[in-house]
Amino acid sequence: MEASAYSSKQVGVLKDRGTPEQTVAAAGEAALGKTHEEQIMQSKQEVSAVNSSSNLESDSSGLDSDKAAGGAVTLTAGTPVTMPKSDKADKIVYLTFDDGPSNLTDQVLKILKKEDVPATFFVLGGNAKKMPEVITRIVEAGHTIGNHTYNHEYSELYQSFNVFWGQIKETEEVLRQITGVRPELVRAPGGTYGHFDKTYFDLMEQAGYKIFDWDVDSGDSKRKGVPAAEILRNSTPDKLKNQMIILMHDGAGHAETVKALPGIIDFYKKQGYVFRTLSAEQPSEHFPISDKMKRTTRSAPSQAWVDSHIVPNASLFGPGLPLYVEAGGVRTKLAAGEYDLQGEQYQVPLRAVMERLGAKVNWDHPNRSAVITWGESKVIIDTLKNVIVTESDLVDGNEKAQSISITRKDGAIWVPLRSILEATGHPILSTSSTTEERLVKAR
Repeated sequence: MEASAYSSKQVGVLKDRGTPEQTVAAAGEAALGKTHEEQIMQSKQEVSAVNSSSNLESDSSGLDSDKAAGGAVTLTAGTPVTMPKSDKADKIVYLTFDDGPSNLTDQVLKILKKEDVPATFFVLGGNAKKMPEVITRIVEAGHTIGNHTYNHEYSELYQSFNVFWGQIKETEEVLRQITGVRPELVRAPGGTYGHFDKTYFDLMEQAGYKIFDWDVDSGDSKRKGVPAAEILRNSTPDKLKNQMIILMHDGAGHAETVKALPGIIDFYKKQGYVFRTLSAEQPSEHFPISDKMKRTTRSAPSQAWVDSHIVPNASLFGPGLPLYVEAGGVRTKLAAGEYDLQGEQYQVPLRAVMERLGAKVNWDHPNRSAVITWGESKVIIDTLKNVIVTESDLVDGNEKAQSISITRKDGAIWVPLRSILEATGHPILSTSSTTEERLVKAR
């Protein structure tokens, strides 16, 4: 990284390697108690046992887990699984998967669920568009989604920043339509080394994105058919750092990675590591700019283009306006990030908003439903059917179920604010917005 490009507070550079091929970085002088071969021998044996049962079926329900991978109860506004690197855990490992989703992704998800560990998935827009249901399952399981461009074609992505930017935005829109969220995390196909010049780094940072390369390369994409034992060996280096980002792939053709995954997880658990997902709250971590890219003659976008594309983009991720909601004689505040504005609809975390307004929210596990009690009103939201119905309608035999858009984010159920207010007898009277705040007034 060129010192003039970023401050130390803004970005972390993976300095321990001159190239991505040297990604097994030194952790200091502390040696492990056992030899490396002794440490992973048991893990290798367990991988062998897993091979015979690696044809895992996908958990298509998506809603059968009330806990996210990090332990957050689904029907809460609890803490997200993703944690910044300032987390107090001494040793943290970040499992990352590139090039999905594919038919293998559900197998990866099932292993992660069994092992109770989170991961970060850098997905391709083209694949996400073909398999939106898998993207939904990744998010509902409490994992983090990152942007890996649309088609992974080096010849297109690295001919000019404008092309790279176009693929980032195309993938971002695909993911926003599926999840309701724009991913801030980006991983460059092939990594940044030898691909990113100063212009790429500067403009991506200015646009509000965080760039992540890796510390440890599992080697599962170095050639076709890399065996599970080799992937396990590459992913568990002799020298370990306190915080490590491991590169793996869940795209088509990586069945051996699925076989190696239980052993990789077991190794880091035995070494005392805590598993986390990457977060936009962390600084970017990437390889330094290669000498070739320092000398590149690749043209940069015009200032006019930067002003019309990059500058406005940062506001998508920057601090937003607070939203105040007044209903039933109660006023509550939602900070930026505690609500989404999609079109003209406010999307809010169900339990957090209802309880702040004085309602009670209970989870009916057998029926996969949320029951909201607010004064004399009782409303049921069926998360399997995506419908909302009032108890009075059920009592009268007039089951007037209405469709409701339900999404999940950070282990919580999110619903349209207007829908839940109207169903509980508090129709919206007015909405307004100023340069300092947004306001919704309901009966």
